Amino acid sequence: MTSEFPIRRAGALAVLVVTATLAGCAAPAPPPPAPVAEVAIPNVKLSPRVIEMAGAYRAYVARATAISPNFADGAGVARGVKIGAAYEPHHLLRGAIAYGAVAALQSPEFVAGVRSYAANADQRRTIAYEIMKDPAYAVSFAGSANAAGLVIAALGADGRRLVDQGRLVKQAAYDVQHAAWSKAEVPGREGRLALAKQLSSTPTPGDMSETSRLQLAITGNTPMGLAAQTAGPPYTPVVIHSLAVAALATLGYADDASLEQVMPILAEPTADSCFSMSKLNLYQCLAVSKPHYEDVFCLGQHVLIDTGHCLMNGAGVPDPVEVKARADHAAAAAAAVQRASTTTTLRPRPKKR
Repeated sequence: MTSEFPIRRAGALAVLVVTATLAGCAAPAPPPPAPVAEVAIPNVKLSPRVIEMAGAYRAYVARATAISPNFADGAGVARGVKIGAAYEPHHLLRGAIAYGAVAALQSPEFVAGVRSYAANADQRRTIAYEIMKDPAYAVSFAGSANAAGLVIAALGADGRRLVDQGRLVKQAAYDVQHAAWSKAEVPGREGRLALAKQLSSTPTPGDMSETSRLQLAITGNTPMGLAAQTAGPPYTPVVIHSLAVAALATLGYADDASLEQVMPILAEPTADSCFSMSKLNLYQCLAVSKPHYEDVFCLGQHVLIDTGHCLMNGAGVPDPVEVKARADHAAAAAAAVQRASTTTTLRPRPKKR
């Protein structure tokens, strides 16, 4: 009897041979997919030129608010006018908005709110483009109310310092009139006016120490120490533009490579007009003033007070004196109405005949 085992064994071997042949002809298995590289979120960065503008702005505020009202001679008045007039309006506004952006970056909530959209490169680019088209887009980020409060506090405080110092200087224009030197005519009046115009058309360089301090504040190494309450909208254009520049810095689109797109946001027509008008008023004042005490008035009113009001208005901070005046006016009007009402009530009725 013939065994079937060899036959079954031969058949199995044939199947193995065919299977191995087919496997050799098949395409090799694809390699495993490469790991997807995570997109690095860029560091918060602001162009050195923008930081220098902020430093120049802060340096001017420091110099102007240091002008003493204790004038002793005409030379001291001339130095004060020279210091106060030394800012170019457009450049000062750019510096103020840049400084406002640094202030906004002191808000961890705002920075985190912006960076939550920064992980995806395409989304980051799209959002940056929307901000460049419309700076008000920056108000939509979480933490914007906190950042806006910091901007308002920073710029409003600078404006208040200028106004307060200006009022002291303006008062000095009356106080010094008891001194004979204050009534003497200013020598070289035309040259003094020409110098004020020259200083007003020359952007001042940034202060190195102040610029370094602001750079450290951006990186978080040296906080600015600002304290402010959250401020809800509506915001002034200056505050909005400051938030926009801060948001772009957080997204990585406010460095030198994006400077061409950032520079237009560092301008704002209404505030620019205010600073420019302040300068025109200064020129007109100096053109007609003759004795030294009148130059003191020009310095106090049209350099310090007017410039300070421009900053305060730009930040949306009302002047407490103006607020008090409006309140007093409203109270007086209410009292007049009350008196009229009382008079009408107590007026004797005509007797019937």
